[in-house]
Parts: sequence; structure tokens; C-alpha cells
Amino acid sequence: MSQNLVEKISQKHAVGLAPDYLVHSGDYISIRPSYVMTHDNTGAVIPKFKSIGAAKLANPRQVVNTLDHDIQNKDEKNLQKYKKIEDFSKLMGTDFYPAGRGIGHQIMIEEGYAWPGTMVVASDSHSNMYGGLGCLGTPIVRTDAAAIWATSRTWWQIPPTVKVELKGKFNSGVTGKDLIITLCGLFNNDEVLNHAIEFVGDGIKSISIDQRLTIANMTTEWGALVGLFPIDDITIKWLENRSKFIEFRGLEGVNSDIDGNGKHPRINSEKIAELKKNLDELAADKDAFYSKEITVELSSIEPYVSGPNTVKTMTSVAEIKNKKVKIDKAYLVSCVNSRLDDIAEAASVVKGKNIADHVKFYIAAASSEVQKESEKLGYWHSLLEAGAIPLPPGCGPCIGLGIGLLEDGEVGISATNRNFKGRMGSPNAQAYLASPAVVASSAIAGYITYDINPKNHEKINAKIKINKKSDSIKDSVKIINGFQTRVEGELIFCNQDNLNTDGIYPGKYTYNDDMTPQEQAKVVMENYDPEFGKIVNEGDILVGGFNFGTGSSREQAATALKYRGIRLVIAGSFNDIYKRNALNNGYLVIESTDLINDFKTRFGKDKLTLLTGVKAKIDFSNSTLTTDEKTYHFDPVGAAAQELIVCGGLEEWVKKNLERRV
Repeated sequence: MSQNLVEKISQKHAVGLAPDYLVHSGDYISIRPSYVMTHDNTGAVIPKFKSIGAAKLANPRQVVNTLDHDIQNKDEKNLQKYKKIEDFSKLMGTDFYPAGRGIGHQIMIEEGYAWPGTMVVASDSHSNMYGGLGCLGTPIVRTDAAAIWATSRTWWQIPPTVKVELKGKFNSGVTGKDLIITLCGLFNNDEVLNHAIEFVGDGIKSISIDQRLTIANMTTEWGALVGLFPIDDITIKWLENRSKFIEFRGLEGVNSDIDGNGKHPRINSEKIAELKKNLDELAADKDAFYSKEITVELSSIEPYVSGPNTVKTMTSVAEIKNKKVKIDKAYLVSCVNSRLDDIAEAASVVKGKNIADHVKFYIAAASSEVQKESEKLGYWHSLLEAGAIPLPPGCGPCIGLGIGLLEDGEVGISATNRNFKGRMGSPNAQAYLASPAVVASSAIAGYITYDINPKNHEKINAKIKINKKSDSIKDSVKIINGFQTRVEGELIFCNQDNLNTDGIYPGKYTYNDDMTPQEQAKVVMENYDPEFGKIVNEGDILVGGFNFGTGSSREQAATALKYRGIRLVIAGSFNDIYKRNALNNGYLVIESTDLINDFKTRFGKDKLTLLTGVKAKIDFSNSTLTTDEKTYHFDPVGAAAQELIVCGGLEEWVKKNLERRV
């Protein structure tokens, strides 16, 4: 059976599969990623790692620790935190990059950890960025990071994949940032939520690696878990140039990773040659299945801005510049658009000009290496001479840390990836996103603008197609000892889509660490429906809407339902973090789009919680759910997920595996 590229790379990193088993979207698998990166949150992963009884890393060479988020903060508490992380990294033998070296994601690219055709994870949502190099990058939560440290493994459910075909090429002045802003603003109804994205098409040939990294990075804001580009001649050429650059850098004595022969351990001619030999194996099969297909004509894209305060709204620069939206601050910072090409683009706009008197323009390179190269080529000087304010290589104002934040009533335009309300400062400010050229042009003018006349100021040429996955008979699923083959229970229907974690488990209880399981059970769904606790019975099965469990990452939104005796949750789709928290706590959730749509038609929305009277029989061997009217299919609950349920969650699974090693 054919596989897409996401499935092929997942196959390479799956552990414990039966012989000849081909993985596909929906499969739960145990994965051993090539690398796991944690940044400032390493400080939170360390106690999780120790609490599960681990004393050493399963594979120190798999672990990368970087300091990049709060690097402007020089108070004693933060400095002590940073020292503890550095000391831990040295003790455990991990690769460690100190504050000032750059943003973790950029380091993963520069130093060859994100290698084409491999899988790399990070406890940060923008690990999607690695897909710009053909590396399957995806986010994990901190418990997963601790599990990988201890065992080299965690679990993953392969997401459904969307194929995005890029046709033609950009007009002059249009960039990858404009494309991803367009995709976020045009397909803004969760079309790709919790999906993987594969970019294909002849349009890719004209998109540089730097722009691919930008596009892949912001697939996170589009709602996806992966943003993957193919591995092509442009990828190989970039690696070859990078290898030569690193060798030269080694001769200058800049990089300690260079050995005595001038060879880098991860980016070198031998590895590149091996990659070139295997390119045919690292491409999607022609008849691979995609849940959706999107086509975009690149020539119909023009410069756009997102916002304010959301990526789901966009406006063409041609339109907004006539409104003369005054700005107070501009930003060329973050992991999405602070690479060399971005800085060069901004520098070409401001060279010989001055930043508007009322505007503060903040700049920070994605890494110390990028800044050094920008200085060497004169780009950095052009920006400073125009009046830009430099910040150290790191995250900073993009996540509301350090100097330069938006204040009450201010308007900012930024080349970052997120403009959520309050993220870059005051919730009473307005934040827009745009390409480096638009940001720099706006900083000069004092209002949002860019001096470009689009050739085709007309409707964007893009469309989407939805493909139906076949319900063909699947192979019987092997059931491990201790996992129930069949489950029966009455279905309780909560019809709301986007039911958030605050509705499931009220925020006022979240940080009360003394809440017992019984107390959690009493308050579950309190904000959604105060009558919920009186209606449901132990052993019932909850049926929810779509995007169940959106919102914050609180684990209690899963554990409280478990403690209430709800056997499992079925939904049209789940927020991915909710799904991870549920399984990491030994609580099963399954998806059935058809069941939810049928229930919405059958029972409507009159009651928040409805005791349906419908009894369901769930057969995990055959991946079927049978009611009084119909049989539904769901994705197989494989051994990786079954083990988590039997063990009672990921931490207990890790402890069990550590005991086996002793």
C-alpha cells in the first residue's frame, strides 16, 4: 500500500512494528526521533525526568538543550535557572547552546540536527519549521521530552495529511511570508487543524530554503502539526553550501564541533552523498492518500498583512496602505523571519533612509551566526544607521519578553509568526504580521505600506478538495495483555464544537495542586454544563463535537473525566495537546467524524448534555463502533496507545521500561 512522505519518514522512526507493517495516518506508533530539542523549558522537563526515576539519558547524543526565550532577563532567579540547565546538560553529556547563540529552531537547522528525511521533535510548537528542509518536525509536550530523555522513545499518532500544490512562481516583491499569510487568512476555518501539510508542485522550484523555513514555521499558526517540503535539488544545494561554509568557519576556529580534519559531525560531504543516493526512497508515492488537496497559483499572491491580532484575517498591502494605519513599533525578530535573506531584504528597503521619528524598529537575528554574517555583508549596519534598535539573538518581544513590547493603545507591525491578542505586550494593543520588506517599509513611512504595484490585483487563485478515506476492511489489531478487546456503554452527547479545556475543567481549579481525583470528578464540565455531573453515570461514553479540548494545556481536562468514570471520549476531532494529555494520563480518546455528524442530525443542539439512550459496542480488534442504527470505523488503537492505557500513562510506561533495563 502506498505512503505519503509523512508516513514514509514516520515508518523510519517507528519502533516495535510487526514485520512488513506499513504505517498510515491515524496509526498510533512508538517513535524514536533522531533528536529532541528543549529550550528554556528544559528547566521544567528536568524534574519530570527525575520524578519518573531516571538517572541518566538513554542516548545523550539524541538530546539538544538551548537557551533562547528569556535571554534578556538578567535577574538572579533566571540566571540561576540557566546555570542549572547548563550544569544538567554538562552532567548528562547533551549538546548545549547558551543564551546568545540563537533561537533553538535556527540552531537545529544551522547545526544539522534537522536533517532531511529524518524525524526531529521539540517541546515547542514551531518545530514545524524543520519541514522547510524536508525534516519531519513536530511538537511534543514536556512529559514526552522527559520520556525521550529516559527511554529514547515516546508515542505519536500520525496525523491526516493535506497536500498543498504550489503552481507557477511569485511575482517580484512577493515572498514565502506572503504565501503563508494568505493560506492562514484564506483557509481560516480549521481546514488543516491537527493535520500534516506536504507542499508539492512546480512552484517549489523557485522558493528558497529560507522561505521554505518561513512557510513551514507558520504552518503552526495555520493549525497544522507538520509543514513538510520535499527533498529536492534546492535542498541538496543548500546542504552543500552549508557544508562548505561550516568548513570555512571551522578553519577560523569558530565552531567547536569541527574535528581535526575539518569535518562537522552532522553536515558533511559523506552524509550529503548518502542522502543523494536515497532520494527516491524519500518521496511520496504517486498514488498516496491525502485527506485534502489544496492548489494555489503563486502568481495570484501579493503582499499581505495579517490582523490585527489574528492570523485568520488578512488585508492586501495595496488596500491597507491607502488607510495609512499609523504604527508605533516595528519588529524584525524571531525564528520565522530573522535569517540572512530576511535581514538583507529589510536592509535594502531602509538603506540611506531613516526610521520615522515616532516609530521604534527592533531587530534581532535568529542566531549569532546570522548576525555576524549580516554585519560582515553590511546589512546590519544599514539597519542600525537607519535607526533600528538591536536586540540579542533570541525570542524576546515575539513572546512578550524583554524590552520593546507593545503598550496600551499602540500599533505594531512584525515579521514574527504570531499576533495573538496580548502576546507581544498589552492586550489593548494591535499587532499586524507581514514580510520583512513590508515591516521595514512601514517603519520608514510610519504607517503600514510597501512600495510595490501588484501585477494581478485580483482574486487569489486557490481551491480545496476533500477526499473520502475508504472504509475498506482493515487488518485485525493485535490486543496486548491487559487491554480490553471490547467496551460497551451508553453514549452521552455534548454537542458543542470547540469545547475548551476551561469548559471541561474550570481554570479556577487548575493551580490547586491539592485537588483529589474525587474532587476533580465533582467539578468536571462545570463551566460547560452545571447539570453534567447529575446526568452522567460511571461507565458512560462521552460523545463530543469537533476540536474537543481546545484551549490551554491543563492535564486535568482529561483526568477529571477519567476520574468521573467516563469510560472514554469519542469526538469528531480533538485538539492535539488534549489528545496527548489524555493518553499521557492513560485515558483513551477516539475520533469518528461520521458518528458525530449523525448525532448532530439526530439529537440537535437543544440540550448541552443529553443522555441518548444509545448503547454502543466498541470492538478494538476490528476498529468498529456499533450502535442501534449503524456501524462506524475508527483509526486502529495500536500497541503504542494500548500500552499507555494498560500502564496508566506515559510516566508509568517509562518507569516500567526503566525497570526492564535494570
